[in-house]
This record gives sequence, C-alpha cells and structure tokens, in this order.
Amino acid sequence: MTPITEVEGRRLPLSNLEKVIHPATGTTKGEILHYYATVAPCLLPHLRGRPLSFLRYPDGPDGQLFFTKNPPPGTPSWVKTVSVPRSEEKDARQVLVEDLPSLMWAANLVVEFHTPQWTADAPALADRLVLDLDPGPPATVVECCRVALRLRERLAADGLEAYAKTSGSKGLHLYVPLEPAPSERVQAYAKQLAVEAEAELPALVVHRMTKALRPGKVFVDHSQNNAAKTTAAPYTLRARREPAASAPVTWEEVEACGDPGLLAFGLTDMAPRIQDHGDLLAPLLDPDRAGRLP
Repeated sequence: MTPITEVEGRRLPLSNLEKVIHPATGTTKGEILHYYATVAPCLLPHLRGRPLSFLRYPDGPDGQLFFTKNPPPGTPSWVKTVSVPRSEEKDARQVLVEDLPSLMWAANLVVEFHTPQWTADAPALADRLVLDLDPGPPATVVECCRVALRLRERLAADGLEAYAKTSGSKGLHLYVPLEPAPSERVQAYAKQLAVEAEAELPALVVHRMTKALRPGKVFVDHSQNNAAKTTAAPYTLRARREPAASAPVTWEEVEACGDPGLLAFGLTDMAPRIQDHGDLLAPLLDPDRAGRLP
C-alpha cells in the first residue's frame, strides 16, 4: 500500500521510499524527498512564478530519462498550472511549484527542476541573464572558475552584478538579475559576452557548441537565454549516479578553486551550507539588485 502523507493540508501518496535512486551513494527516494523538504525555503522562491520543465529519472540516472514540459499524467487538481506560449502547441500548459505540497508532489516523481529566465506573467521578458560554463575535458570546473571571474569583471563594467552556482554536473552557471528585457535582446547581449571572452581568451574559451572545438576549453553557452530554453534551478538535484546538487557558491570559493572537488556539493552538503550562508542567490529575487542591459 502506498503511504499517504499530509503536507500543509494536502494529502500526498508517496511511493517507493526505499528505492535507491542514486546508486553511487545508495541514496533512496525517501532521502531525496527529505532533502527537498529541507531546502524548500531557499528553493521555492526561485521556482515561484516560473513555468517548470522536468527531467524525470524515476529509475535513477541509469534508467530512462525523459524531459517534459506538460503537466504529468495524474497531476493533482490543486497543483497550479499556467498557460504558456509554445509555437508547436496552442493551449500549452506547464506546472507552477509555489508551495511545499507542490514541491513534494513533484519531487515524488523524481525530477530535475528546470526554469526559464522569465515568469509566467511576462513570457519572453527575461528578468535575469544566465551563462552556462561547460568544460570540455580535460578542462574542469577549475577552468570554469577562471572564465567566470573574467566574465564577472566584464559584466561589472556594464553595471551588472553576477552570482554563481555549480551546475550540479561539471560546470558553473552565472546569473545576473535584470530589469525585465525581451529575451531576444538578452540572448544577443549574452552571445556578445561569449564572443568577446573567446577573443580575449582563445586558448580557454569557445562560444560555439561544436564538440570538435571544445576539448580543453570552456564552452560559454549563451543559448539558455532563448525564451524557449530552460536552466537547472538552484538547489535541484541532478540525474547523476551521486546526488549532486546545483549549489550557489561565493565568489571567494570561485577564486580559491584549484581542485574540482572543492566545488562539488551533494545532497548532504546543502543543509550545512544554507545554515552557514543562507541563500547566496537571494539577490536574484531583489528588484533593487536588478541591472539594466547596456
């Protein structure tokens, strides 16, 4: 029998709690649910108002992975959904996760949480810019940190403040809070930054996705500013053999990173980090921190 748990007045069937999802550490689905309940105060503000896409991995990272934007079958009536513009569908809808019951319902599906750079009430009007720094082996997050520091300087020259988090995979994400601007304009500016970085650091940076160009370099992916694209949300766990988290980091940690292991954070690391630092990405939620594109 599937156990029923009540979360803030909502009854949730939580299934297969002892099932191992992350085989490298033996992490169970129940431990994943506990993780999301613990980080919810920091995670939920970054999801609120943003139509979610899910990368589902119910049988772990070695099982079937599938990406979905539509509300999954069986979505409870009390889980909010919102109409979103999508070229291939007229009346497309996506899930909003804005409270703890909705978060626990989604986490029970075993998902990565992915968000666009805009909110549901202003589609394709980005309120943040993101640069995804992806290292091509043998480059690692150490090289990503070097690139991140240079991009931070470049953004500051335009009056923009950057914040960093690990991708939860191999690289780093840089976020910049913005006064809302059309996604096309934000993407064009992000591409300009990537092209400039490659011109300045040709041995370290590439701005094109072509795999043949990427070994030993950091791909500065600007495409996630496209209104149709999404980025792994802060604090989400990733579909990897170990339960790696997309963790906000300080610039001091970025500057000091000489070993890839220094910026690798898992499920058990996040509660102590939140206790020590709070939400390092809270400035993204503060309208007074938003910068204006040049």
